[in-house]
Amino acid sequence: MNMLDNFKILTITHHNLNVDEIGHFVIKNEGKEDLSTKLHELKSGANLEEIIYLSTCNRVSFICYSNEDFDTDYVKSFFKFVNPNLEEDKLKMISKFVDVYHGSKGVNHLFEVASSMDSLVVGEREIFRQFRESYQQSLEFGLIADNLRMLENATVKAAKEVYDKTKIGEKPLSIVSLAVQSLLAKDVDKNARLLIVGAGETNTLFAKFLKKYKFTNVSIFNRSLDNAAHLVELLDGTAYHLSELSTYSKGFDVMIVCTAATSAIIDAPIYRNLVQKEDSKKLVIDLSVPNNVAVDVVDGFDMDYIDIEQLRSLSTANLEFRKKEVHAARILLKNQLLAFNNQFQKRQLEKALNTVPLEIRQIKERAIEKVYHKKIAELDSNAQSLIFEMMDYMEKKCISVPMRVAKKLVD
Repeated sequence: MNMLDNFKILTITHHNLNVDEIGHFVIKNEGKEDLSTKLHELKSGANLEEIIYLSTCNRVSFICYSNEDFDTDYVKSFFKFVNPNLEEDKLKMISKFVDVYHGSKGVNHLFEVASSMDSLVVGEREIFRQFRESYQQSLEFGLIADNLRMLENATVKAAKEVYDKTKIGEKPLSIVSLAVQSLLAKDVDKNARLLIVGAGETNTLFAKFLKKYKFTNVSIFNRSLDNAAHLVELLDGTAYHLSELSTYSKGFDVMIVCTAATSAIIDAPIYRNLVQKEDSKKLVIDLSVPNNVAVDVVDGFDMDYIDIEQLRSLSTANLEFRKKEVHAARILLKNQLLAFNNQFQKRQLEKALNTVPLEIRQIKERAIEKVYHKKIAELDSNAQSLIFEMMDYMEKKCISVPMRVAKKLVD
């Protein structure tokens, strides 16, 4: 038996089920205490030594250490513990929903998960943070001992090496990140006049980047001034009603547009008023669907225009770039797996040999105090001292032999 065989993972992901269906395999709970209780019940009922519970929007994983055989019947009973209301038809098809990994394949799978190689979006590091938080939670609940502690350490080390030595996390994928990168690539001055049209979720995220990069001259246009208040506070900007675009006369250098309007709101008359008589080239970023900047504006004025379709194409290209880095990452993980296997073997031998000194000492003491007690008592003090000295010497040598042999076996 391979020493890694007791590492086992049950996982349900977006690869096999949609997000709504994954919900059947999560542990329903009413807070941390309830979750802790249910995980302890699962650990006991499923005969697990240790467990980490990882639940995200598109993944549920149970990372276990157990000598149980995770066959189909076991997996069915396991998820009956997880969800007593799980329907029979889902139990019958459990092997289609649940991926089972054990031994070195299980360890490697976890390495790939934490390295975001198995994520819906390759290279997104959120899963690394979620794994570490899940580990800390299971540790807090008292569900983890030496084996999963070692696995977590190795997984963190493996994932960090992938992120550090490959380009799997390079080149942004989110539309807002790409839009911000486009802005920064234009080397726009930090005091440039920025107009934000719309105060919804997308522009709020964009505004957080503007604050991060210290842009200071921002005006916000929105249908509701109350809804624009959070952007005003975030950027120390000025709020205007959307209708004031047609009379705004302070000019601009960059405009970021994203509203819920279903037709263009930046038409030629409004844009002509916004640029005033300036002849400098403007940067217009339109993140709306459909576009909020009219076609005749894009065609009729001198501007750098970036819309969401351009950004989506770039996102797709960046994702393909990241996927190509998976091969390089797998080479790194192969070496990390070998290192963990050796480290784990050493640790198991250490634990197995941990009782050797005590057992040898007990044998020595029994020999002196019981087996040969009467004969030793008949000897003079010098002979007794020699016997005790020899026994102490033999004790130390007997302890060192298995330790030395074990070291040779794992080196």
